Amino acid sequence: MFDIASIERFCNEIGCEYLKNEPMSRHTTFKIGGAADLFAMPSSADMAVKLQQKCRETGTPLTVIGRGSNLLVADEGIEGCVICIGPKMSEIRNENGYLVCSAGTSLAELCRYALEHSLAGLEFAYGIPGSVGGAVYMNAGAYGGEMKDVVAFVRHVTHEGEWQERSISELNFGYRRSVYVGRDDLIVEAGFKLEEGDPTAIREKMEDLVGRRKDKQPLEYPSAGSVFKRPEGAFAGALIENCGLKGENVGGAMVSPKHAGFIVNTGGATCADVENLVGLIQKTVKTETGYDLECEIKRIGRQRL
Repeated sequence: MFDIASIERFCNEIGCEYLKNEPMSRHTTFKIGGAADLFAMPSSADMAVKLQQKCRETGTPLTVIGRGSNLLVADEGIEGCVICIGPKMSEIRNENGYLVCSAGTSLAELCRYALEHSLAGLEFAYGIPGSVGGAVYMNAGAYGGEMKDVVAFVRHVTHEGEWQERSISELNFGYRRSVYVGRDDLIVEAGFKLEEGDPTAIREKMEDLVGRRKDKQPLEYPSAGSVFKRPEGAFAGALIENCGLKGENVGGAMVSPKHAGFIVNTGGATCADVENLVGLIQKTVKTETGYDLECEIKRIGRQRL
């Protein structure tokens, strides 16, 4: 049995801010999730690595998150320590021709920095919620662009505490995946190779894509983004809509009437509500179309008994 008090003491020793029994609904874009035993907010990569190693030494369950997008947290909460690589680990700098940023940097912040420095290539990412670390982890993309198109290298710390760098050829980027999926390496920084561009054109493209998001996506409700991966030969949202599931709800979770590829929290939705609605969608789509829909959202936390 782990001793969460030992992690609390260690946070105090290294000056890491933390919250006890912190509701994860405050830290996810879905606004869903029970409490984490301890929610830690390191302010540097070195601090995050030290905490990561301490959790492993003490056998404390460890969960690493970014800014809480693309996540569904269990109603029963998260056991052990959650390390949030978020706003306190947000830094952008130029390094030998690359734009290098900390894993906790928001994509919006990174895109604005690129605009200010007349650097093109990241326009597609403007409006995608979440952090650079999370975006690299899942090769986030939209409107024809993906992280694999702009990332040059990623720096991480291994399970054994060794700092390493992977080049683009070693990242194994694919549709909503990278070499980091299924591993416990801690992503620390990412380097981007961008091209000089016209700031007016960059701004216009960013504003155009944000406008398209507002028109097509249910941004007025909490959600975790697109729920399902795109099945080969079809689009998840179209399949769901054609099955007449727009507006279908379970408790506070609803298939968005605006975009069937999204499940939104209309107020008080639980993890169980979302999971039950996902199951209903998958069963209906499979029965009526033959397609198997695979969840893109990652569920974390305790399992229901």
